[in-house]
Amino acid sequence: MRKSISAAAVALGGSLALAALVVPTAATAVPTTGGTCFDLGVAGKYGEFIEGNDTHSPDAEGAVAIGGDADFSKSGFTVGNELTAEEVKALPGGRSLVIGGNLIQKGAHVQVMPGKGSGVYAGEVIGGGQLENVVKGASPIDFAKEFANLRHVSTELAKTTGGAPAVDGKKITFTGTDATTNVFTVAADVLQKAGDVYLKVPAGSTTIINVTGGSYDQTKGPTTGFWIWDNAKGKYVQDDKSQSADGGAERAKLLWNLPTATSVTKHSGNAWPGSVLAPNAAFDLGTGGPVNGSVWAKSLTGSGGAETHHYPFSGCLPGGTTTPSESPKPSESATTPGGTESPKPSESATTPGGSGSPTPGGSESPGPSASTSAAPSPSASRTGSTGGSNSGGGGLAFTGASGILPLTIGGVVVLAAGGGIVYAARRKKAGNAS
Repeated sequence: MRKSISAAAVALGGSLALAALVVPTAATAVPTTGGTCFDLGVAGKYGEFIEGNDTHSPDAEGAVAIGGDADFSKSGFTVGNELTAEEVKALPGGRSLVIGGNLIQKGAHVQVMPGKGSGVYAGEVIGGGQLENVVKGASPIDFAKEFANLRHVSTELAKTTGGAPAVDGKKITFTGTDATTNVFTVAADVLQKAGDVYLKVPAGSTTIINVTGGSYDQTKGPTTGFWIWDNAKGKYVQDDKSQSADGGAERAKLLWNLPTATSVTKHSGNAWPGSVLAPNAAFDLGTGGPVNGSVWAKSLTGSGGAETHHYPFSGCLPGGTTTPSESPKPSESATTPGGTESPKPSESATTPGGSGSPTPGGSESPGPSASTSAAPSPSASRTGSTGGSNSGGGGLAFTGASGILPLTIGGVVVLAAGGGIVYAARRKKAGNAS
């Protein structure tokens, strides 16, 4: 005798089986298995690390390494004023200025500041001029190897789909709650519409902002201010050389990762806090306003106040330390670094995530987006051990919804299985009755 199965019975059976698979939505961190961090190699020791040509003036506060030609002819160039003795000692050969190609001088004054290491150029001096602490010699850096590693790191970091920012008109706010690492993902065309960018994370946590797309141009907004939440003061502070939130604790561990960008343009009306990893991009610093951190790019141009200030990246980029055996081909790295599929922006990246908007100098934080409490993705890609801090604690804090599709499909399968369980039970009971 066949018995029909009610929808309620199927739902009950399915829900009982599904309950065991659902993770709490309040979870914010991926468990760590050793606390390893990506190694930025020699590149991590330099404030400007450029694969190709660098046309820049008048100075860089940290160390500078250029794989191609260096054109300092506009108004000269000085290097390394803020380097410490320990930092100089850690540089290959003590070289705080490395030029793999020609030094285009044309009468300009080029110097490494006294006591801040020395400089070397592998090519020729074009145009002549005064040189101080800079000599001709072989480059101590394998730029192909270093950029293969940078592209590898950039690509791996981008595989982690983080939470989208809250968008409120021309204000974009990134809000994270994990004490160790917070990851966000935003499309370049969304980010570049911002007039002001706000960041609120726990003091000292590593922040990774993955920016997707082929180009990022701050002049589109234009973006004129970056504000970081000062946890001690309970308000947002506009980042600059003279001030930064919590004494620069957040800025020192802030990384902007642009793995697929082939061009990055900074607006001259702001100081851009944190370090910028754009290994395939032509980076235009503009004519005013610094980057308060390191820049790793394919090429670079900048003049006037558009310099790099010496605030080395000190965060932990969770992942392994394995590097590729050879450098990606230029045609591959220009579009898909490391030969992998380009990361796709979160669908919620263009949707305002909260109703609250940050007020500079105010004591209230912007309302977090709905996505900031979502469960972490269980499928984040890693090379080597999964990440964490240098002390081995914490992990990536996710505020996006990656992993929901697999869970949904799994839920459908389990619901069907639950229905089957109930159906089998009803058939057995019917058989016993007959």
